[in-house]
Amino acid sequence: MRRADLSLQVAVPALLVVAVGFVATTVSPETEIYFLNALVNVAIVVALYVFIGNSGVLSFGQISFVAVGAFAAGVMSVPQESKQGVLPQLYPLLRDHTIGNVASLLLAAVVGGAFAFVAGLPLMRLSGLAAGIATFAVLEITHNVLQQWTGIGPGPTTLSLVPETTGPFQATVGALIAIAVAFAYQRSRFGRVLRASREDPAAAQGIGVSVHRQRLWAFTLSGALAGFAGGLLVHFFGSITTEQVYLELTFLTLAMLVFGGMTSLFGAVVGALVVSGMDSFLSRSEDGIKVLGVTIDVPQGTRLIFLGAIMALVLILRPSGITGGREFSLAWLQRRR
Repeated sequence: MRRADLSLQVAVPALLVVAVGFVATTVSPETEIYFLNALVNVAIVVALYVFIGNSGVLSFGQISFVAVGAFAAGVMSVPQESKQGVLPQLYPLLRDHTIGNVASLLLAAVVGGAFAFVAGLPLMRLSGLAAGIATFAVLEITHNVLQQWTGIGPGPTTLSLVPETTGPFQATVGALIAIAVAFAYQRSRFGRVLRASREDPAAAQGIGVSVHRQRLWAFTLSGALAGFAGGLLVHFFGSITTEQVYLELTFLTLAMLVFGGMTSLFGAVVGALVVSGMDSFLSRSEDGIKVLGVTIDVPQGTRLIFLGAIMALVLILRPSGITGGREFSLAWLQRRR
């Protein structure tokens, strides 16, 4: 029974992702982008879960690792002949070299993880409101550096001409990799110790657990996965600006994690898929959409108001999310029935 439950904990989220990836291959190109966006969001939200869900520390800075991963992968995968024309102010090391798709995703993960490790060294000693404010400061600093430093990117302009390689296959595989890494971590000794410190930090320290060190490992792994997801994101859009990986994406992905359930991998995946679907529908509704012969046309900005209201309702009525913060298991399924 226990072995079956462990298999279901990773198999069910993976099957949900595969199902979405399969549907993406059967729809029109105009609709396909919404499914691909949902898969990329799964990778981002799972990266958030690795740290926030296991440590219990709210972080507003994980999207900064998505940003550095996206710009690292994007800048280094722009064709060299085009790069010298559209990004002439880049440092020679970046301007005169180009790498392939897979290498750019690996680079994004390495850059995201390294940045998270450096930032986490002082920040992981904080908890509660102090940690939230400090991680938000990391997001602000990252945004301003990427927006102004033309030696490492396009600055305030759009980074374009990035190869659009994140199709149904790459988006599905990328989301599956994030799920597999997150599941392996939460089942490891490090994940178990961190969750124990989440429940009672004083007791964990009393038996010799270094809470700072455990949080730092999780923060670094979360940063690496977030950077990897950023690479998927930039190869999905083919272009990116600093505003696309800033406040809106931060609160949207946090809403996905809260909606599904912050303390479970199953909740992270379900929240990402469900909220991505609602966000895509409302986004199309703002431009006018026909449903069963009825035209739905809502004012601009409705989707953000609606998603904010959904997040508030979930926090009030079901703080543990729609999955109850639990992994999928036979016992959980029986309780639902």
